Amino acid sequence: MWRYFVGAAGALCMALAGMFLYRGLAAPEEAAIPRPPVATHSAAPSPTPLPEIVPQATEKTLEEKRFDRYDRDHDEIVTREEYLRSRRTSFARLDTNRDGKLSFEEWAITTTTRYAGADKDRNGTLTRAEFAATRTRSSRPRPTPSCRCASDED
Repeated sequence: MWRYFVGAAGALCMALAGMFLYRGLAAPEEAAIPRPPVATHSAAPSPTPLPEIVPQATEKTLEEKRFDRYDRDHDEIVTREEYLRSRRTSFARLDTNRDGKLSFEEWAITTTTRYAGADKDRNGTLTRAEFAATRTRSSRPRPTPSCRCASDED
C-alpha cells in the first residue's frame, strides 16, 4: 500500500514540477505598442536631434558587473569560496536540520508544504477545489491597454 502512496506523491511532485517548468518557459505576453502621436505642421522641431545609434552596454561592462558581484572583498580576484558562496547559501537555506545532507523532504519542502496546506480535510488526497489552491499566482500584473487605437474605435 505504501508503494502506491509513494508513487502517487512522486507523480504529484512531477506534475507540479512540470507545471512550474511550463509556466517558467511560457513567453510573456507582449503589451500592445501604442501608436506614436501624429505630427502636426505647427509642432516646433526638437532642439537636439536624437542619436542615430542607440547606445548599448558592451559585453565587457556586463562581465565586469558580474565579476564585481562575485568579488566580495574587492581585491580583483574571485576565489573559489567567493565563487561558490551563492550555492552554499542556497544549500544552507534548504538544509533545515543542518546535518549537511539534503533529504528529499528538505529539497521538496515548498511542494510538500503547499500540498499539506491544500489538503484541508487531511485525508492525503486533493479534490478539485483543494487542487485549485495549489495554483501559483503570478507576481507580475497583467498589462492593460493604455490607449484606444483608431482601429479599436471602428
